Amino acid sequence: MNQIDRLIINSPYEEPRRYWRYNREHRTFTLVDSERRPAGYVVASESFRSFDDPGVFVEITLVNQIRPRVAAWREAGYPGVTGITKRLLEHWTNPEEYETRRFFFCQLETVETVIWLTEAPAAEKVGITVPSDGGEFARLCAKMATGTGKTMVIAWQCLNKATYPQDARFSKNVLMVAAGLTVKSRLAVLEPSHAANYYEAFSIVPGA
Repeated sequence: MNQIDRLIINSPYEEPRRYWRYNREHRTFTLVDSERRPAGYVVASESFRSFDDPGVFVEITLVNQIRPRVAAWREAGYPGVTGITKRLLEHWTNPEEYETRRFFFCQLETVETVIWLTEAPAAEKVGITVPSDGGEFARLCAKMATGTGKTMVIAWQCLNKATYPQDARFSKNVLMVAAGLTVKSRLAVLEPSHAANYYEAFSIVPGA
C-alpha cells in the first residue's frame, strides 16, 4: 500500500495490536495486523539528502524487553505488590468506573511499568538492566507527557508510604518543578487540599 487510508486503527483503551510499517527504500506503508509497533525513534540519515527523508528507525531495546514482562505480570494479577498498590490497580481498571472515568491503556501501562520496576518480584525482572547514572542510589526516570499518569504515580507512592512508613521503596515527598508562575498555579490541583484536586476530579483514589 502506498497511502494510509485511515490513521486511527487501535482503541485507546486496549493495547495496540496494529500499526503502519514504513518501507524506507520504497516509501510505502503496510498495515501490520498482528503485533504492536516496536518502541523506538527516528534519526536523520546522512545518506539521504531529499527534503522528505523519513530518517532511520532506532529501536529502544529496553522498552521492548520490558513491555511483554509487564503484560504477563498484569495477566497474572500483579504478583508481589502491596495491598495498597493492588487496591489502586483494581480501582483504576474497574469497569464500574467507566461511565465517569476510564483511563487510556497508555496511562495504565505507564503506571504499571513504574510499579513493576519497583514492586515486582526479582524473578520477574531477570535479564532486565536499567542503566545506572553512576551514583550511590538507584534512580529511575520516566519521561511522561501531560496526561500520561503522573498524578497516579504520586497517589501510588504517597499512599503506600503513609501505610508502610518504613518501606524505603516509597516516598511521602514529591518535588514539582514548574516552568513559571502560570504553570505553578496549574499544578496546584496536585495538592489534595485543593478544591479541584485531580484525585477527586478523576477518581484516582478510591473513595476520594
